[in-house]
Amino acid sequence: MTAEVSFTKRAAAELSRRFNGLTVRSRGSSASSTPPSNPSTPQPQSKGVGQLTSWMVEGVKKQQPKGNKLAELLAGRPHTVEALWMDAAFLANFFWYFSPLERTKLPQVCRTWKDVLYQPVFWKQIMPVLHCRELRVTSGDLSSTSELRKRVYSSLEKRGFHSLCLFGAGDDDVYDVVSNFPHNYVRQVQWLVLRCCNVTDKGHEVLLEFFHEVTRLEMSGCNEVTDAGLWASLHPRLVHLTLADCINVADESVAAIAQLLPSLQELNLQAYHVTDSALAFFGPQQSGTLRVLRLRSCWELTNHGLLNLVHVLPNLTVLSLSGCSKITDDGVELVAENLRQLKVLDLSWCPRITDAGLESIACDLNVLEELALDRCVHVTDLGVGYVSTITTIRVLYLRWCTQLRDFGLTHVCNMRNLEILSLAG
Repeated sequence: MTAEVSFTKRAAAELSRRFNGLTVRSRGSSASSTPPSNPSTPQPQSKGVGQLTSWMVEGVKKQQPKGNKLAELLAGRPHTVEALWMDAAFLANFFWYFSPLERTKLPQVCRTWKDVLYQPVFWKQIMPVLHCRELRVTSGDLSSTSELRKRVYSSLEKRGFHSLCLFGAGDDDVYDVVSNFPHNYVRQVQWLVLRCCNVTDKGHEVLLEFFHEVTRLEMSGCNEVTDAGLWASLHPRLVHLTLADCINVADESVAAIAQLLPSLQELNLQAYHVTDSALAFFGPQQSGTLRVLRLRSCWELTNHGLLNLVHVLPNLTVLSLSGCSKITDDGVELVAENLRQLKVLDLSWCPRITDAGLESIACDLNVLEELALDRCVHVTDLGVGYVSTITTIRVLYLRWCTQLRDFGLTHVCNMRNLEILSLAG
């Protein structure tokens, strides 16, 4: 690079010398030429040459500082392929071409790659999963296991995750997290997920007390948590709650949710033992905040439970009754008449719903954007014709609706705002 800079300077000096020589010769020729009366050597030509050469000289002088500035900019850039792979600025752009899963392995290449990849910007909207069974001691060396866990927790802090998933955790794992997790990082965790965990009521209470900034909680396959545990651990700060495949969740659990979570905005509940009595616990406290309610595979729910629900939660925008097999057309009519703000309605796996229920939806839900009717085996072409009159629908699921024929699909083709159509079976 130094040789290139010196060559530029020499070239500029040579051009300057030559231009100056042209100027001198131009002036000399003007002095020795014939008088101005001679038409063969007009005076204005010599003046024009002098102006041109002066402008060129000034241009060369201006180019010199630009060349120096360019040299300064290029001085810090890599000059070889090997140096390029270690350049932080290049790597910061290069790593975006990899998927999040691939980026989890790239830090193992070298420390430079690790330092670049551990920037929080690469890990937004990504949830780390701690497989607690793999982190447990297997060789009998407790100290090495403890150090491994601390390094894992530290790596989470450096990458700035805002969510955390514990898979297969027990009470001992919970106490280890509470003891060794970086305390300055705790307040950043706002989304906590427990999957297939054997955490008891006490462990669950300790965990939620430790992560005191969590606003979103998901529990799936946590069969040790009971109604009493939910009463003891649920905190008013929660705005999103998901309970799925937790065998001890029943009506009392819904009572705890309704009473302890006044700011709840979204509730996802998959519980086989929840009955109509549970929906009676919802009241005016939830009507102002709760907008998303998903009741999946709640087999015991009937139209009677929906009667209370639609009157106390009139502002729902998303409702799922997927797998609530006892719901009939009368229940769908209740929903359509009272929940006029619904944008998403999921009635999949509700085998008792017929074309009459779809007629109610078409008459009253004028802002509906998404409708799921998977496995509604009594829906026919007539019902799809009713649905096709809802001009706002963008997403429609009709999988395994075995009574549909080609004629029904001709109605679907007239839905001009439809973006997604799912057909199967």
